[in-house]
Amino acid sequence: MSEASIERLKSKTTLKDILEVATEFERTARDFYAALAPKVQKNLRYLVQELAEEEQRHYDLFTQMAERDDLEQQLQTEVERPVNDHKFSDCIHLPDLGEQPDDQAVLQYALKREHAAMEQYHSLAQSTEPGAIHDLFLYLANEETKHKNELEKVYYETVHSGGV
Repeated sequence: MSEASIERLKSKTTLKDILEVATEFERTARDFYAALAPKVQKNLRYLVQELAEEEQRHYDLFTQMAERDDLEQQLQTEVERPVNDHKFSDCIHLPDLGEQPDDQAVLQYALKREHAAMEQYHSLAQSTEPGAIHDLFLYLANEETKHKNELEKVYYETVHSGGV
């Protein structure tokens, strides 16, 4: 994502703009995990592939929302930008984990990303009126919370079993 896009993220506050940034967040995560899957050790490959699939589903949800004619007016609504917005936008910048990424580094990055998404979507759900967009953000906040919890279990098992 370009610096101009990042600046646009910081300056705009409509739901449509937030939806566009969230769509990009999910797309970059999907692409990152898809490219990472063949590079990680077999014990983490399933997890990285699942993350790529989850991010694809989230991307699809955002894309479908943006295309709904019945939400056009709601998408123009201005909302307060979440306090933790910088963490979310920071995650659009992807790390280079190399050709043989360390399990711990992969899990740490995934945890950071899931935590930022969880906080962002929760804040957005709180700042939107009841309706389809509010429900989407609430659903995604819950999804990201589940992902984070699953990753924490794998991280604990990996780090404390001597896997790293």
